[in-house]
Amino acid sequence: MASSSSAPLRVLTGITPSGTPHLGNYVGSIRHSVRQSVAPGVESFFFLADYHALIKVQDPALIQRSTLEIAASWLACGLDPERVTFYRQSDIAAIPELTWFLTCVTGKGVLNRAHAYKAQLDKNIAKGEDPDADVTAGLFMYPVLMGADILMFNAHKVPVGRDQVQHIEMARDMAQRFNHQYGEHFTLPEAEIDDAVATLPGLDGRKMSKSYGNTIPLFAPRAYLQKQIASIVTDSRAPGEPKETEGSALFQIYQAFADADETEMLRKAYADGIGWGDAKQLLFERIEVEVAPLRKRYEALMSDPAEIERILLIGAEKASALSQPFMTRLRHAVGLRNLAAGRDKGSAKAAKVAKPSFKQYRERGDGLFYFKLLDARGETLLQSRGFASPQEAGRTIALLQAERGAALATLAAQLEPIDTEQSRAVTEALEALADAATTTDGS
Repeated sequence: MASSSSAPLRVLTGITPSGTPHLGNYVGSIRHSVRQSVAPGVESFFFLADYHALIKVQDPALIQRSTLEIAASWLACGLDPERVTFYRQSDIAAIPELTWFLTCVTGKGVLNRAHAYKAQLDKNIAKGEDPDADVTAGLFMYPVLMGADILMFNAHKVPVGRDQVQHIEMARDMAQRFNHQYGEHFTLPEAEIDDAVATLPGLDGRKMSKSYGNTIPLFAPRAYLQKQIASIVTDSRAPGEPKETEGSALFQIYQAFADADETEMLRKAYADGIGWGDAKQLLFERIEVEVAPLRKRYEALMSDPAEIERILLIGAEKASALSQPFMTRLRHAVGLRNLAAGRDKGSAKAAKVAKPSFKQYRERGDGLFYFKLLDARGETLLQSRGFASPQEAGRTIALLQAERGAALATLAAQLEPIDTEQSRAVTEALEALADAATTTDGS
């Protein structure tokens, strides 16, 4: 379902809690994403992909610790939970349900082509083992869970590295298959790749990665950070000998933190034969300027896990306010419906009597126009706030009838607050009205 031109651009970013954040994570994702999250016209979603972590990590304590560290890292680096929706994947009950819906429209052949699955098969074959050795259903189904993460919130853009583009393409395929089968419900997401975002080399010159054991922790204590930087591999050129910036891990890391003038200064120092010890000290000081204030905030957050938990639960409430009405709509689309809303023509008379309805009225006290949504028993499910004209009230009713539960968040300012259970009941009533209208039109 396409968004209107006035709707904000939805950008969704997932972070898998499978280790301690390092400088490569900061430069390659965190810093850039936090800056982008405050761009005008953007609605940002950030989630901790703890379901995904279970595919590779079976250490419960590590999952919990990593989730805490990564949440604290993003918050310390400036992610504002008031401006974005920041939540834990496992707190959104609709995610696994949508995963199953998508599983039922996704061809096995599509999943057979997933890079991670194929890489494991190739590794097993090269070792002469059973191709499916150590391949869990979780690894095989990973792309479907990722598709559910993206499609649940109808994200328009998903920032990923080039190695993850395939997953976005697969999510698009799932959305198209579902839309074709059940009607237009999902936006087709697009991968967002920013080639300007740096990829940092690690201590040994290879890409900084936990799998290589060559990382520099983002919030390591000052002394440990200095020690790690001192261990960056360099060549054997002595002080006074000109040095090449090309291929220098130390220079590349410095460049990722420095501005153009600072980078040019170090480039000249390389040409003039700066000693490696002095160059490493310059790198340490430049990183410390940027990271030290963030480290202070990080340490404060790590000492108060309850505050992080509170922030994540608030984010989960914001996310669920969108996901639950949408999931109710999807359940209805696939046929998981209130049985009373789908009676046959022999019960048409009873259905006509026992169906939800809107009631419009004008209050004498303030002269404003209101409406209520009543259930089949005549009890109020939804109460509007006052409108200056009956036309405004009517347009709001029309939008509810057209978009059903998906409109509740959009129209929140025009409606009296409702809780999660009420939201589900309202959505079901709106779906029942839509069914009744379809039956009437088709009779």
